[in-house]
Amino acid sequence: MSVSCPNCGSSQVITRDLGRKLGGATGVVAGSTLGVTGALHGGRTGATMGFAVAGPLGGGVGALAGALLGGLAGGAAGGLTGARLGEQIDQRVLDNHQCQACGQTFRAPDDPVLPAD
Repeated sequence: MSVSCPNCGSSQVITRDLGRKLGGATGVVAGSTLGVTGALHGGRTGATMGFAVAGPLGGGVGALAGALLGGLAGGAAGGLTGARLGEQIDQRVLDNHQCQACGQTFRAPDDPVLPAD
């Protein structure tokens, strides 16, 4: 669908997606932190088991691998969740469209609005 600027009528309109970008970045940081923290707690068990099977090297490798995988999985899940939440904020709260001709920011006419309390 083509959106035109309500100020100048130009069709040179882009979406800014600020909420999606910020939400995604915040989600990656939070998810990675929680993923690494959880993996480190679980890594204690993995390190103990790795140590029993492969000695000190097995314990260290098991704990490091668990932390890396936990951070990656947590970051991916957090980033996706944050981006989805940010996309809703873009559509319902922020003026997500910007005219490249005059600089006007606005919400598209078909974007949903939050109900007034």
